[in-house]
Amino acid sequence: MTSASIPAGEKTFMGHPRQLWMLFMTEFWERFSFYGMRWALTLYIVAQFYGGDQSGQAYASHTYGAFLALVYATSIFGGYAADRLIGYQRSILLGALITAAGLFMITAPNQQIFLAGLAVVITGNGLFKPNISTMVGQLYKQGDPRRDSGFTIFYMGINAGALVAPLITGWLASAVTNTPMEQNYKIVFLTTGIGMIISFLWFWFGRRQLGEIGRPPQGSGSKNMFVVLAGSAVCAPVIYFLLAKVGADIIQYGLTAMFVLLAVLMVVEGVREGAVQRDKVFAMIALFIFNILFWMFFEQAGSSFNFLAENIVNRDFGGWEFPVGWFQSVNPIAIVVLAPIITMIWSALNSMKAEPSVPRKFGLGLILNGLSFVVLMYALSHLVVDGRIPFWPLVLTYVIQTVGELCLSPIGLSMVTKLAPSKSVGLAMGGWFLSISVGNNLSGIFAGSVSGATGMTVASALHGFTFSFYLLVGAGVVLFLISPLIAKLMHGVK
Repeated sequence: MTSASIPAGEKTFMGHPRQLWMLFMTEFWERFSFYGMRWALTLYIVAQFYGGDQSGQAYASHTYGAFLALVYATSIFGGYAADRLIGYQRSILLGALITAAGLFMITAPNQQIFLAGLAVVITGNGLFKPNISTMVGQLYKQGDPRRDSGFTIFYMGINAGALVAPLITGWLASAVTNTPMEQNYKIVFLTTGIGMIISFLWFWFGRRQLGEIGRPPQGSGSKNMFVVLAGSAVCAPVIYFLLAKVGADIIQYGLTAMFVLLAVLMVVEGVREGAVQRDKVFAMIALFIFNILFWMFFEQAGSSFNFLAENIVNRDFGGWEFPVGWFQSVNPIAIVVLAPIITMIWSALNSMKAEPSVPRKFGLGLILNGLSFVVLMYALSHLVVDGRIPFWPLVLTYVIQTVGELCLSPIGLSMVTKLAPSKSVGLAMGGWFLSISVGNNLSGIFAGSVSGATGMTVASALHGFTFSFYLLVGAGVVLFLISPLIAKLMHGVK
């Protein structure tokens, strides 16, 4: 990084704006909270509300997928609230407090309070998640060569929180008390609520560094804050109704309609800004669609992979049992190890003028995600002993998926800030998270079909994961074939 690329008077640390590191730690604690509770949700539902009966797996997977989907879907409204009403800083602070309240609620053993707590978490996360990512982009002016590496650093903050959280909360669930597991999971949820409070305090005291970045829009006052608070108060009961009464299948119709509507709005905004911006929006929407497929199968981590780990993977190491939650740390550990390597590979290819385009990186991510399922297919068809497969295939699956994720997810955040219409970046970031939302809800529906009415078996897992392989690899090949067209629509955006 040369000093010429750093704006005059900017305070930096390791070549990047100092504010990036404050946002890094704020996101670290928020992700600690999210991933610290996420791994336990399906297992808790089966243990607490089904008495451990494996017939509860399908319901748990549907609830888990719908929860993740709605977390990301509400990002659209959170992005709008920050863009037009209260600014990014206030949105993050309000979202952190609401999320913490929901995490404390889900410790209650009542199923309806549990679902209400999830609804509150979803509401808060919608205000928090898209807006802190958008603020990272606002630290850099258009054309700043540090932007992509800044997002990569921020992505490391996400994964540092995701790495630490399952290790700590998984240990808490398995070692702190000598009580049934459903009681121990409540300690997990309590810990993650405390983590969210830390995230709030970190941003509260650090936001002065941001200056005008993320401030409320001009003319915004207490009226706008009241509107957002009232909207949040309405949003939580609606989400509770969706989780408790509607279910994942019907939610999918709603999410699909929202995605189509958002795509139309983005196209209209792009047309207003001219033909070039219109083309960029078309390219962005095309990548959103392939992003849906990627996350549909990547997010088996907290549902079908969780039940696989608990019931079909041999976790015994000479009398010590590897905690189920610790599998969730394989992905972030692999990201921390592999992200710098992947970055160096892209850099080396760029110096040789051979770096893949953004669409081809997306296609590579899909293909690698598909190839990860080959490992499980082999284990489930050739390595089953006494109804269980060895420990290493699931670990290797996570590692291969991670390489695919690194080809797709980090550049996705940066891509949105480059391709979105200038007046609707927050809304476009919400669109990115909505595509993840659609994929996540489909992931729960798919995991539920793998478990069936009586719970996951070796045969049902093999059938489901074989389907995953063929669909992902097929989609990746299609994207490779049409990538020149999408790259042309991007008009030189790298």
